[in-house]
Amino acid sequence: MNWKIIWKSLKNASMRKRVFAVLGMLLVFRALSYVPLPLSNQHTLKGLLNTLFNSAHTPQLLSYLNVLSGGALANFSIMLVGLGPYINASIIMQLLTRAIPKLEALNKEGEVGRKKINQYTRLLTFPLAIIQSIGAIYLVNESAIQLGSNSIIAGATIAQWIIMVGALTGGSMLLMWLGELITEQGIGNGISLLITVGIVSRLPQSISNIVSAISSNKGKLIILGHKTPIVKVELLYYMLVIAIVVLVTVFVVKLNEAKKNITINYAKRVQGNRAYGGVTTTLPVKLIAAGVIPIIFAVAFLSVPSFLGQLFTGSHSPHLQHIGSTLTHYFQSPSSTTFAAGGFAPYVYPGVYFLLVFAFTFFYTGITFNAKEIAENLQKQGGFIEGVRAGAQTEKYLSKTVNRLTLFGALSLGLLALMPIVGQAFINTNITIGGTSLLILVAVSLETLRAIESKALMVTYDQYEQPDFFYDADTPALAATGASRLRFIPRRRKIDKDTE
Repeated sequence: MNWKIIWKSLKNASMRKRVFAVLGMLLVFRALSYVPLPLSNQHTLKGLLNTLFNSAHTPQLLSYLNVLSGGALANFSIMLVGLGPYINASIIMQLLTRAIPKLEALNKEGEVGRKKINQYTRLLTFPLAIIQSIGAIYLVNESAIQLGSNSIIAGATIAQWIIMVGALTGGSMLLMWLGELITEQGIGNGISLLITVGIVSRLPQSISNIVSAISSNKGKLIILGHKTPIVKVELLYYMLVIAIVVLVTVFVVKLNEAKKNITINYAKRVQGNRAYGGVTTTLPVKLIAAGVIPIIFAVAFLSVPSFLGQLFTGSHSPHLQHIGSTLTHYFQSPSSTTFAAGGFAPYVYPGVYFLLVFAFTFFYTGITFNAKEIAENLQKQGGFIEGVRAGAQTEKYLSKTVNRLTLFGALSLGLLALMPIVGQAFINTNITIGGTSLLILVAVSLETLRAIESKALMVTYDQYEQPDFFYDADTPALAATGASRLRFIPRRRKIDKDTE
């Protein structure tokens, strides 16, 4: 990362305008996350939500939604739904692009086709935002009832429902628009930046909860099944937590940057007086090509049994009540209390969680990385992998390589997903910032820094002196051999106009 170039680029008016525009839109997002949803008792609701999100038994789905929305869920803000509908719409369109031939052909049309697919994604976001707005209100309400509180939507009229759902839907669409405006500035992906800012905003609260849990003697070391108070070794415990955080951060950085570069060779061919090909490039294959999508899928699937359990518990049928209590017992978020109770019930949720993350990693990687399409494109362009025959053999080689990488990536993602649960087994408090959030922070931070550096090189390009010579291959004899010769040219004058 060339920080000197980045600082030099800030002298450019266009670069400063872009940076300040992005910072301004991020501040707007943070301000909107504190705008309360209308028609709710804010004083009572605030205390209820503080109790809900600081509890060790907070549902995993609510914790993720609260982190991704930047605390809007805990504030019951108009940004409560956040970017969830847009993310889901994007995932659905990716799946449909592989399943529907017309969409697949549209995706191959280049920039025009991608713009049409993006427009379809925006249109799909609207109905998803309405559905998720209703679901989020019900989910918070059912969780509040489980804590012994009264229903927060009891007695709500149709007009009040329309206003609440309309406010949440409007907030989600506004957030999608802000994300696209940030992307247009060219210094990072807007949707990713908004999610990252939301995670960063929850870091102080998460750290405060952990410190409070340890200081109030809630944190305990578990050794051979016996709980040992850590009042006298509190400083050592703090150091242990910091060391674990540093090690996990380093591991996440390595995991995010890990990739295998497959060498691609292109055959040399001569057309007229020019030679083409004869070059070597690389095809990078990331260790975790699926990113955090498998974890989001797994959390969504795991929220279904617990949500059904809450609904069945309030039923008048004894049979449904029994099923509801069983689902709630086995699929509740584990804590130090549930692990201390013994039995295999506390291990059901983590076990199923790990298996779902593992399975979805292979599923989503198979969608995003199309070995057959890549092999066909290489064959058409005259590219080949050394020692591998073009066509079906190349496809088989790519699939085998990706599956090996995905195996380790799936295991790593599963362990990262279980980290908050393992931490809650030792510290009796809700840990919202875990390995998944760190992975998002690392990936988006590195992506944004690379985008800023690329834009900085563009706006400072005119400050570099032009060379006195360049390589030329116009001579037929040189072109046939792929060689080049030097040709002197006069130095051009410095360009003062900003390069966009």
